[in-house]
Amino acid sequence: MKNTIKFMIGLAAVGLVSCEPEFDTPVDEGFYDNGDADFSTYVAVGNSLTAGYADSALYISGQENSYPNIMATQFTFVGGGEFTQPLMSDNLGGLFLNGTEVAGNRLVLSNDENGNPFPTTLEGVGTTEITTSATGPFNNMGVPGAKSFHLVAPGYGDAGGVLSGTANPYYARFATSSSATVISDAVSLNPTFFSLWIGNNDILSYATSGGSGVDQTGNLDPSTYGSNDITDPNVFAAAYSAQVDALTSGGAKGALVNIPNITSIPYFTTVPARSIPLDAATAGALNAQFGQYNTQVLPGLVQFGVITAEEAASRTINFVEGVNFPIIVDTDLTDVSGVLQGPPLNLPPATAMLLGQLRQANSSDLVVLPASSVLGSTPDPSNPQGVVGVSIPLANQFVLTSVEQERVSVAAQSYNATIQALAAANDLAFVDARSALADVAAGGVAIDGGVLTSTYVTGGAFSLDGVHPTARGYAFTTNAIIEAINKKYNATVPTVAPGSFPSVTLENNVN
Repeated sequence: MKNTIKFMIGLAAVGLVSCEPEFDTPVDEGFYDNGDADFSTYVAVGNSLTAGYADSALYISGQENSYPNIMATQFTFVGGGEFTQPLMSDNLGGLFLNGTEVAGNRLVLSNDENGNPFPTTLEGVGTTEITTSATGPFNNMGVPGAKSFHLVAPGYGDAGGVLSGTANPYYARFATSSSATVISDAVSLNPTFFSLWIGNNDILSYATSGGSGVDQTGNLDPSTYGSNDITDPNVFAAAYSAQVDALTSGGAKGALVNIPNITSIPYFTTVPARSIPLDAATAGALNAQFGQYNTQVLPGLVQFGVITAEEAASRTINFVEGVNFPIIVDTDLTDVSGVLQGPPLNLPPATAMLLGQLRQANSSDLVVLPASSVLGSTPDPSNPQGVVGVSIPLANQFVLTSVEQERVSVAAQSYNATIQALAAANDLAFVDARSALADVAAGGVAIDGGVLTSTYVTGGAFSLDGVHPTARGYAFTTNAIIEAINKKYNATVPTVAPGSFPSVTLENNVN
């Protein structure tokens, strides 16, 4: 599969890196107007998308191309003031707490021995130390990894809680005190204008982990949530409403940004679900291997009322000559491993566990980007028959099933309804990022000098982590926000030319 990914990104270097950003339209300060808004003190609140995170890390050039920094530059033409950011110490991206690495370096493109490009980690030792970083608050209050309720949680920036997981290392770098909240620090700047983009992480970690977390809908206590859980919509609504109340308390106007369809990003669309090529002989041998399972075990489980006939059909394994769907673990299926170990089958524990929640993937499943490094591999060199996706199931964290996708979708719809309703209730600009990025995913959008798509690496919109935008993608997002602001506040803030911003980084100094 790694060779497949290399082939897909091997179109490569031409046009991946561009020169200095430009305006979408010529800038004449006398032409532009702030309308009904006051941009003199702009504060941006959010998560990694606000911070400028890209390529699996936070680093200086990414922060400089964050959408708030781009937007603040445009605000200077309509009375905008200084915009400060908690810049990292280098362009590597590593983050340390008293010398212990808590975040790794960013991804870049390298080449293998045959000249095929592939993403790898940038070489070098980072110099950003949490305990010696400048204190805030800063105008850019984007905190990578933050969920909605984290922004109002005291102690989220306490460096002493980073290693135990109760605090965020990125916020610990610039929190004004160990007990401060992100929102209180943001409000302390007395913003005249703000943007708020939060909620992606309330579903994203569940999705990127292949649904390995829990849908906490109905649980109103976020202190009991795991890191990969879906946030209850009422918890989200309460946290989000409190943030809007705080940010508007001094009379500030602002823009609320909704949550895109996260399953349309390259992390979920790059690796095809049908990805196992087999010749006729191998397919036949595999079907013989699973023959007893299909014809005896599954019907027996139906007969004894352990599973339904419909579930038995979904668990049937059938390989054919050509490209096949891999076998996977589906944790939403009935776990039959205990039954299989008992009479009358008395299967060995290892075999029972293998078959416990086994099925073949289908076209509704999304195989995540990291699966490219394990699909088709043989984890045990002494067992060449042990192939992941063929005789060894692809683990749960590598597949987002249709059931899990529905959980993500239902939560996102509720979050977005809250965001839109609060924008209307508080007379704020509403930014439909979901629609804007859907256009990118659905074949691309025309920009200056080309087309911006969600194709991994070569599409220009998304960085090498397959989740966060490139600088070009952030510039596109900036324009969507500016256009919503202009419409709401009768302003004429100038947009930018996304094509003049860089895309994927090429770098030879890698390991």
